[in-house]
Amino acid sequence: MDLELLSRIQFGFTIGFHYLFPPLSIGLSIFLVIMEGTYLKTKNELYHQMTRFWVRIFGLIFALGVASGIVMEFQFGTNWATYSRFVGDVFGSALAAEGVFAFFLESGFLAIILFGWDKVKPRTHFIATLLVAFGAHFSAIWIVVANSWQQTPTGYHIVESGMNARAEILDFWQVVFNPSFLDRISHVYMGAWQAAAFFVLSVSAFYLLKKKHVEFARGSMKIAVAVALFASIMQLVTGHSSAATLAQTQPAKLAAFEGHYAASAPAGLYLLGWVDETDEETIGIQIPGFLSFLIAFDTQTPVTGLKAFPPEDRPPVNLVFQSYHLMVAIGMLLILLAVVGAITYRSGQLFKMRWLLWVFVFSVLLPQAANQLGWFSAEVGRQPWIVYGLLRTSEALSKSVTASEVVISLVLFALIYILLFVLFLYLLNEKIQHGPVDDRVAEEGRRA
Repeated sequence: MDLELLSRIQFGFTIGFHYLFPPLSIGLSIFLVIMEGTYLKTKNELYHQMTRFWVRIFGLIFALGVASGIVMEFQFGTNWATYSRFVGDVFGSALAAEGVFAFFLESGFLAIILFGWDKVKPRTHFIATLLVAFGAHFSAIWIVVANSWQQTPTGYHIVESGMNARAEILDFWQVVFNPSFLDRISHVYMGAWQAAAFFVLSVSAFYLLKKKHVEFARGSMKIAVAVALFASIMQLVTGHSSAATLAQTQPAKLAAFEGHYAASAPAGLYLLGWVDETDEETIGIQIPGFLSFLIAFDTQTPVTGLKAFPPEDRPPVNLVFQSYHLMVAIGMLLILLAVVGAITYRSGQLFKMRWLLWVFVFSVLLPQAANQLGWFSAEVGRQPWIVYGLLRTSEALSKSVTASEVVISLVLFALIYILLFVLFLYLLNEKIQHGPVDDRVAEEGRRA
């Protein structure tokens, strides 16, 4: 295997593992705000119990997210030195803002919401919870700014040339509000809320099946069903908006998503299929003209296809086509599950349908799979560009790193991350098996 592919696999593996955790922490922060806010308003101890339980889960997930995320930044310097030089001036401001304004805000007030229950006033604790949630969402903004700029670069100019060329900011706000940013950040947020909602649904369904912590499970499930329904529907809306933007900013990626080869012709929407990249055709079940309709509300509107680009400027089409369609299929299944969950919860039938509760137990995997597939589709669909239209991935590598060094580091990362993941699952299982405890009652018992 060559150096470029190995470096991409290594970075993809580390960021893919890391991305298991931030969506959960972002989404769970919303649940903490809702639960603790409801407790302050109603003084119902059930919501106090719910908040304390999910805060512990949030702390564990946050810790794993931090531990797994540090490695990625080092890889910019070790494996992607040319890329780091090219984007350093642009990324420096965004990543510095993420660290200074967002990460420290989130991590600083996390100590209060974890350990400050009996040390600060309830309203002060709630303000800390709000700030943690704000920090989690604010952190995502700067990461998405950096990634979106790679996809749709604006607000810059190129200084120097050759191996020393680099992008330099001309307009900071154009960098922030690049053409794909708003679509991408809203899509990321909805994916995070989905991941957390189905995680809460999974744990709640498990308790109901085991007839443990029933009131706690019903209360958590009530909030989770509402968030899941909202986030799942909005994920479809933001996904559509993102695809419409792609038609203007990254037409080769959109063409790969739908296996559309004709240089300029009305495009259908494939429900499923297979792309023959040799014969440049897609075989499958298609709704004729529907992609054109989704983009321009006209089935006859031409859509730029892959033949408008030379072969060396096209992404690996079938790989992107399959990952994108699998993501969409999972997204539609999540909408169905959220609708069914809302209807059966409202009617009171959900708690009697053991098969559906088992479905919700395992549904926790679906948003995570969709998030990974979405990220994979977006990043592989950008190829062969690491910065779209400006810097090719093959040109972004470090010149002093060898393939054997990347293999060794990849194996070591894999071993460490496997151990981390096993530890995470063990601790998470311990917390779930232990279940929610009314800490005030427990403290009174210890004093007695």
